[in-house]
Amino acid sequence: MRPLGPGDPVRLGPYRLIGVLGAGGMGQVYLGRDGSAALVAVKVLRPEFADEAAMVRRFVREAEMARAVTSEGVARVLAAHVDDGRMWIASEFLAGPTLEDAVQRHGPLGAAALASLGAALAVTLRDIHATGLVHRDFKPSNIVLTSAGPRVIDFGIARPEHGLTLTSTGQTPITPGYGSPEQALGRRSGPKADVFSLGAVLAYTAQGRPAFEGTHVAAVQYEVVHGEPKLDRVPAHQRALIAACLAKEPGQRPSPEEIAAGLAPSRHVVLPWRTEPWAHEIAAREETARRAATFPGDPPGRRDGTSRRRALALMSGGGALLATLGGGAYWLGAGRQQENAESTKPTGNSWQAEVRPEPTTQGETPQALWGPTKAESGTKGAATVLRCARDVVLVGGEEGLHAYGVMDGKPRWNLQEADAAAGCLTVSDALALSVDRNGRLLGIRPRDGQQLWSTTADAAHLLASEGAAAYCVTRDGRLRAVNLKHRETLWTVRSPARSTEDDPVRATAAHGLLVLCGTDGTVTAVRTRTGRRAWTVRGQSDSALLPAIHGRTVFLGGRSLIALGLGDGKKKWSRPSDSPSKQDAPGWTAATVSGAALYAADGTELRKIALSDGRQIWGCPLPIDLPPTDPPVVQARSVWIALDRSGGAGVMAVRARDGSSAWRYGAGPEGKLLLTAADKRVFVLRGEELTAMPVF
Repeated sequence: MRPLGPGDPVRLGPYRLIGVLGAGGMGQVYLGRDGSAALVAVKVLRPEFADEAAMVRRFVREAEMARAVTSEGVARVLAAHVDDGRMWIASEFLAGPTLEDAVQRHGPLGAAALASLGAALAVTLRDIHATGLVHRDFKPSNIVLTSAGPRVIDFGIARPEHGLTLTSTGQTPITPGYGSPEQALGRRSGPKADVFSLGAVLAYTAQGRPAFEGTHVAAVQYEVVHGEPKLDRVPAHQRALIAACLAKEPGQRPSPEEIAAGLAPSRHVVLPWRTEPWAHEIAAREETARRAATFPGDPPGRRDGTSRRRALALMSGGGALLATLGGGAYWLGAGRQQENAESTKPTGNSWQAEVRPEPTTQGETPQALWGPTKAESGTKGAATVLRCARDVVLVGGEEGLHAYGVMDGKPRWNLQEADAAAGCLTVSDALALSVDRNGRLLGIRPRDGQQLWSTTADAAHLLASEGAAAYCVTRDGRLRAVNLKHRETLWTVRSPARSTEDDPVRATAAHGLLVLCGTDGTVTAVRTRTGRRAWTVRGQSDSALLPAIHGRTVFLGGRSLIALGLGDGKKKWSRPSDSPSKQDAPGWTAATVSGAALYAADGTELRKIALSDGRQIWGCPLPIDLPPTDPPVVQARSVWIALDRSGGAGVMAVRARDGSSAWRYGAGPEGKLLLTAADKRVFVLRGEELTAMPVF
């Protein structure tokens, strides 16, 4: 990455530009950040193309196509505008190598890791096709490996299913060796063209070489149309499925759902993006990106030009971040930041709410998007669950699990046999987990409440999920891991964390570790493959607080706000509470990570803390006597915190930029107050009332 030059813009929309990631045929890509220090990539169309209708249409189409796909496996477009004659698109910045670079540097994947990668990519293709789109340029260099999994980028030539591939005779925008035979021949192509490309991607990943090779482009394309793929190095039991993906006729290729099922990982899941050496490289890039995001605009007295120059040098010369541009420019960078950039109006079936303008001063609470909606009788006086899944908000109460539409708050379905006291987990858009009153683990489809499966688990409390496994505390107090694919117990061990009915264990899983915090404040990390302890920290808090994991660091509230190495539990930094640890001032709440900062309340003050070193960026006094107990919620440019769980204080919204108060929201009648958020909406549940609020 190079510094900004005389002709480069300094700001586009809400984004301050930091440097130039690269340049290609259509334009330049800049590294930028928003007001919350979240990194973004901003692609700008070259001025000389602004009057060329075809280029403008392609540029606009890229934004529209990518915005229409809401899958977790796709890099999300955050905004697209015209400023001073410049057309630009802002995308989340993904920290990680492309699949192509990872294979070149570290070699091909083994069978188990290939299965996990292939299943994840197949699910993403399914989601893309569900919107009526075909990617049409699915290849290793358009897949970015992040700590959360593979992400598909570059919708520059994506089109609706009925779109033609060729721009004119003899001009193919596809990549030789990865485009399907029908694309190479200029025929009309559909979703099965992407299936062919997925087969070629998996063959490359398994072998370290393409399935179709030649001395020049025409030779490669001839092999795609007439030749047989080279699959001799593909694991034997996966060769038939990949060969089927590479069938010459589209109708003979499997669907993404069939691919995902055929590649379903075994009980011993290997996630390559969380396994060395790939995980080390991804973590290093994420850390470098976070450092770059904190340097511009630091508070007075904290600017460090030397450190910033060093970070930028690492981003360009050290391979820490990458930007490659060609006919369809794309960008890579640092983690999903949809909560830190401007939103757009809902598109298609998306349920994103439009972000409201930021208040200039503390003012009146804005009108709710919907509600308050009276929740069904099952939530009366005992709401213990508030979760978001695609298209629905899940509320757990005395009489089961209830779902409400995110757009209108209307009841969608209820599952009376669910035991809400055991909790609920949203594993993906297509799967939520609950427990029935006999302790059986239930797999539920969130959109309609259909019970997909159930399995014996003797579960008393759900903790967390990662990959193809979920973790729970059993009725006899043990810790158990359950494989979600085969619906069988992986292991059961004595729980290292104390738990009570009123204060159950809190846990988070990531990178092969499950981090638990018990009621006595002891924090323990166990390995998700075996259940064996990795490390323990004692006396951290006076109650169970949810650990926050970001990259390779875990953040804990309590007597001190501390950052620990996830792998070894070693302290990176610590910030003691300014309030004594006692009943009316219990220290730090659990933290919420967003961008390059984390948010937590210390006593009766909400604070924004730098991830890198624990320094305070701002503090905002809370107008209450009793401190909050739950972590804040961050969406867009706002931070929300519940001020009181039993009285009438309600919810407070604060600007993420500087901590100034924006508005207060009186959240209905007395009762336990719960907050959750997703895609530019904050959901507030108090007693029997559920409300959806806009963000700014």
